[in-house]
Amino acid sequence: MGRGLIWAYLAAAYAFIFLPVAVLVVFSFQDGRLPVPPLQGVSLRWYAKVLSDGDLMAALVNSLLVATVSASVALLLGFLAAHALARVRLPGSVLMRGLLIAPMTVSGLIIGLGLLALFNQTGIRPSLVTAGIGHVVINLPLCFAICYAAMGDQQRNAERAARDLGASEVQVLRLVSAPMLAPALAAAFFLSVTFSWDEFIIAFLLTRFDVTLPVEIWSMLRSGLSPATNAVGALVFLVSTALVVALELTVFRRARR
Repeated sequence: MGRGLIWAYLAAAYAFIFLPVAVLVVFSFQDGRLPVPPLQGVSLRWYAKVLSDGDLMAALVNSLLVATVSASVALLLGFLAAHALARVRLPGSVLMRGLLIAPMTVSGLIIGLGLLALFNQTGIRPSLVTAGIGHVVINLPLCFAICYAAMGDQQRNAERAARDLGASEVQVLRLVSAPMLAPALAAAFFLSVTFSWDEFIIAFLLTRFDVTLPVEIWSMLRSGLSPATNAVGALVFLVSTALVVALELTVFRRARR
């Protein structure tokens, strides 16, 4: 009886999470002009329309560029900050850690508006660069938290041994610390890419002509519902799922071994 309730609960939870995605994917193949029941046949024409849309493909490339670069910068800064605060006792280190993690508790809307006001005061125009800076701000605390939590006595002892053997601090970071923390670094990077890929508010506030994919999808939705938006959503879901599966098959499985 108890096992049956557990399986029923799991089935209900998975249905609650994935049923909207399943509906989105199913009606992306709708042969009609609206992504609503009933299904009027199966067609790939909306996928062909999406893939041939120059503005949409440009927004896709912009999203990939912003997500990759901002995640890399956030990972580098987060790793260096975590290594410094974990290995060196500094006055006010607890306060420093709190300040680094603080943006995780702030709404993305507040961060976006604050950055927009700052850029306007300094004369910096909205662009993909400003959107990338905003994504670094929201992803840096995540990278820092993951890297800081993964640093333990094993890494500390290996770093000390490397210094005793004559390694410089840069060599210690590059040849000892980073390889030992590879699973945590990869997890922080892929999570940052995922969050940047899906982020809308900051990208909407901090871009103008060159926009990211979520902003372009929002522009499409302003003209009404269409199976084309479902097709875009299905492709985005496919890319996100592929990233998660690749992460599971490479990094996490290697870490468990």
